[in-house]
Amino acid sequence: MNLTTKQKQHLKGLAHSLKPVVLLGANGLTEGVLAEIDNALAHHELIKVKVASEDRELKNAIIDAIIRETQSEKVQVIGHVLVLYRQSEEKKIALPKAK
Repeated sequence: MNLTTKQKQHLKGLAHSLKPVVLLGANGLTEGVLAEIDNALAHHELIKVKVASEDRELKNAIIDAIIRETQSEKVQVIGHVLVLYRQSEEKKIALPKAK
């Protein structure tokens, strides 16, 4: 599922007030962290993940791995905070129609 610009803008607005639900620590991206992100996406659809890495290339590699492993969509990245979206069965968030 590819998000349109209008859909991303809508999700950014919804994500603004959210706090990060998953924080990546010194151990980096582990199976447990991936499972937690997967559970949070299944429950909330739209989440923030804090990726605490000073190395920009490593941070981008971690973000790409999270997106690939969870089959989610990257809405935006601001600093160390990644906003992810994955539609669940219940479709809790109504997206604007794609043209």
